[in-house]
Amino acid sequence: MTRPAVFLDRDGTICEEVGYVNHLSRSRVMPHSFEAIRLLNRAGWLAIVTTNQAGVARGYFEESLVHEVHARLHQLAREAGARLDAIYFCPHHPTEGRPPWRADCDCRKPRPGMIQRAVREHDVDLGRSYVVGDSAVDIEAGANAGIPAVLVLTGYGRGLVEHQPGRLRVPPAHTAADLLEAVRFILAKEGA
Repeated sequence: MTRPAVFLDRDGTICEEVGYVNHLSRSRVMPHSFEAIRLLNRAGWLAIVTTNQAGVARGYFEESLVHEVHARLHQLAREAGARLDAIYFCPHHPTEGRPPWRADCDCRKPRPGMIQRAVREHDVDLGRSYVVGDSAVDIEAGANAGIPAVLVLTGYGRGLVEHQPGRLRVPPAHTAADLLEAVRFILAKEGA
């Protein structure tokens, strides 16, 4: 049975945007993130993280640190009574680093590869799904996957809207103050 999903960006959407997370201590969950994810869980929606992590390709940290950060995020979610159904990340960069990390891949947002992989692996109802993120590439990834995207004003979102609106080549379906407001908008719109 297919289920709708919300594809969540990690940094700037669930966690604070601090630049490259090159140490576990730099990954901090923002207020209300797990409350938002619990709402998705209760409504029967999948909560799936998709995140670009080009710091691996750039040599700022090893791929093992990304796995450590994600294991901790899963643990913190469980402790808060929330569940992340999956986390996908792209460690590549098209021009930086060495192969296999330097690659013009299909998974680096704004390309839809991570979303497409999640659809295959989790039986996602793409026609009822959404993306939530704080950057233009998140919004474009949604458009490239054929689903609406909600821009949050956390992370890079507010600066994008106020100082670089021209970077939003694809308009978001909605703009929300934070992840909780975005999830409430999605569930209300979908009658969930």
